[in-house]
Amino acid sequence: MTETANMDIYASNRRINIDESVLVEQCRLGDSAAMERLILKYQNRIYNVILKICANADDAAELTQETFVKVIENINGFKGKSGFYTWAFRIAVNLTLNYCSRRVKLGLRSLDAEDKEHNGRAREAMKEFLSDDSSPDPAEVAAKRELCELTVKALMKLDDAQRTVIVLRDIEGMNYAQIAEVLDIELGTVKSRLSRARSGLREILETFFR
Repeated sequence: MTETANMDIYASNRRINIDESVLVEQCRLGDSAAMERLILKYQNRIYNVILKICANADDAAELTQETFVKVIENINGFKGKSGFYTWAFRIAVNLTLNYCSRRVKLGLRSLDAEDKEHNGRAREAMKEFLSDDSSPDPAEVAAKRELCELTVKALMKLDDAQRTVIVLRDIEGMNYAQIAEVLDIELGTVKSRLSRARSGLREILETFFR
């Protein structure tokens, strides 16, 4: 890559960071348009992470909305020591884990019900796929989707803490430092928890193929 290209990438990344810091400052001043831009930038990523932790689309949508309500309410308390992205994800994950804890205590739904809901969505997606003549080989895609479904089921059998660290690292792609900040735990705890979570996930998946 040429030096000019590297400079262009650096300038682009710097412009993105500056834009975000400016947006945050505008939000502190009550600029609703700036807050809307931040919400649009991160809402899909936050929703997807919440969905993979709580495994329910309606709950994920509500928790995403609640996350941004908290963001708006607490924006003046954001000190900028971490990125806005990390700060917002910390709010989202805390809300979701609290929700999951309450759900378990109240016994509002079982994993079987969640599996049925997920499988229903998978069947609907397959129906749409099969009606599309431009799609690739159905057998190949069906096999991939079956593996994906098994992985989701296995993921949901982990406890909330292990499932969350896998979602943040292996799906969202956060680095260890970001995960430590989001979960408010030590870096070493992140690594050991992730190792146990991956080992547990592997063991669960192996039982599906016995």
